[in-house]
This record gives sequence, C-alpha cells and structure tokens, in this order.
Amino acid sequence: MTQPDQLAVEDIMHYLPHRYPFLLVDRILQVTPGKFIKGLKNVTLNEPFFQGHFPGRPVMPGVLICEAMAQVGGVLAYMSTQAHLEKKLYFFVGMDKVRFRRPVVPGDQLIMEMTTIRGGKKVWKMLGKALVEDNVVAEGEFMAALSREESPADA
Repeated sequence: MTQPDQLAVEDIMHYLPHRYPFLLVDRILQVTPGKFIKGLKNVTLNEPFFQGHFPGRPVMPGVLICEAMAQVGGVLAYMSTQAHLEKKLYFFVGMDKVRFRRPVVPGDQLIMEMTTIRGGKKVWKMLGKALVEDNVVAEGEFMAALSREESPADA
C-alpha cells in the first residue's frame, strides 16, 4: 500500500489519538516513512492557551511547541510501523537538547520537521526543528515508546 505524501487533519486523526483542543497538527506536508516528516500548525489567536499566556502579549508556550513536534513525530512512527492498526499507543517519553530561539505568536505558521535518528517498532528517537518563515524557533531531540496499552476507541 502506498503512503500519501500529505495528510489533512481528518487523516491525521486516524493516526493520533489527540483531539481538540490538544491536537496541535493541522496538516502533514511531506512524509518519508521511517525517515522524515514535515507538519504544519496554523497558530491563531483563538487558541485556548492564549487567554492566559500572556494577556496583552500572546506567546505560544514552549511546551506546546514541543508537544506539536512530538505529535508530528508520532504520525511518522505510526505511519512507519502501522501501530495504530494494532490499536497501540506511542507515548512521548523524553526530550534532550531542547532550545527555544524566538517566540511563536498568533498569525505564525509553525512548520515542524522531524528526522529519524533511531526508529523501530518500540522506540523512536528523532531530531526535531520548528520553524516560522524559515527561521528555527525551537529544536531538540525527542523520544517516543510504544505502550502495551490499547488506544481508546474513537469518540
């Protein structure tokens, strides 16, 4: 079966268990299973976290930028292993060498690129970059591990 190069949000929801307001990927722009993936998050003032982070100076929390990168990496792991068909979950289990370079604000298009350092059925390690207008806003190494738990049924 041939994998698509791009995924819309409805397709992403077949791979990830996340739902609003915590699904932080709007589109997959490019994917090479087992190796590389590029995703997009349109950052809008309507995001619930902007109400408190920060009033009068909305900035996307760094932990949510990391979560968005991890979700894009999760799509890569699921597409590469087909774990979603077995109703298995990948859990985000670690980050190393994470750095934030500039704020992400409403109106930005956050592009997340994840490149496999080590991939397999059970454990994935990826190098992640988040960019806005070709400028790196965050980067680091991300790890995910396959759980023994089954994914909850779609709501």
